[in-house]
Amino acid sequence: MAFPSRVALLVAGVLVMLGLSAAAAAAEGRGSVCFRRVFSFGDSLTDTGNFLLSVPEDFPDPARNLPYGQTFFGRPSGRYSDGRNLLDFFAEAFGIPFVPPYLGGGDFQYGANFAVGGATALKGSFFRERGVEPTWTPHCLDEQMQWFKKLLPSIAPSETEQSDMMSNSLFFVGEVGGNDYNHLIVRCKSLDELHELVPNVVGAISSAITELISLGANKLVVPGNFPIGCVPLYLAIFPSQKEDYYDEQTGCIKWLNEFAEYHNKMLQEEVENSKSPNFTNVQIIQQTL
Repeated sequence: MAFPSRVALLVAGVLVMLGLSAAAAAAEGRGSVCFRRVFSFGDSLTDTGNFLLSVPEDFPDPARNLPYGQTFFGRPSGRYSDGRNLLDFFAEAFGIPFVPPYLGGGDFQYGANFAVGGATALKGSFFRERGVEPTWTPHCLDEQMQWFKKLLPSIAPSETEQSDMMSNSLFFVGEVGGNDYNHLIVRCKSLDELHELVPNVVGAISSAITELISLGANKLVVPGNFPIGCVPLYLAIFPSQKEDYYDEQTGCIKWLNEFAEYHNKMLQEEVENSKSPNFTNVQIIQQTL
């Protein structure tokens, strides 16, 4: 099955499974109370402003300018999109305001977004020990988790309030991990080196999931990686005349998409393993290719 169809099918499945009541309520124009809050961890796919808030105002970044934001906000909004991103659509379906970036401060009554454009699942030290400098942002998944734990007492001071908040919130853990591989891919590292990185990336995501569960989370969305062989940058820097190099239906680079599938397979297995008997009420929905 071609990648675009598989992605559309599974993403739609996540939206239907989590947002059925929200969609029905929205159709009737009465909003939704499926989740009181949404918390998100990840990278540019769900960042709503953290990256730009984490760098100096004169830091050159394309997301400061149009066409970013132009189709919905009419201005750059800190999102790496020409309009809304996936997190925004979920918030709209649940009838809550757009999830604010954590670094922007303010009111987190309806949740907080810790995702940062360029973030990795692994710490920067992991890459430096291997001679790779993670240049995009230091705010990895572990640091985002620390931000969440720092915020938690201010929005749920007591154990009872924390239990109630965690059980009535939706947690996005990802997409994250793609930038870990991007750091190696843009440096033309071998496929074997990429494969060696997968258990570490998946392990970091699993650790975040386990920690959230231990804090009381019981509704999590764990997105897989997308078809990276269709990314225009990679199509430009990895051209080839080899037969069978590109997918006949999509024109995408097959080996990169196959690698993304491998990551998702390993993540799926790890997610299933994380659902121990101690967490029988936890529902983890994973989007894969």
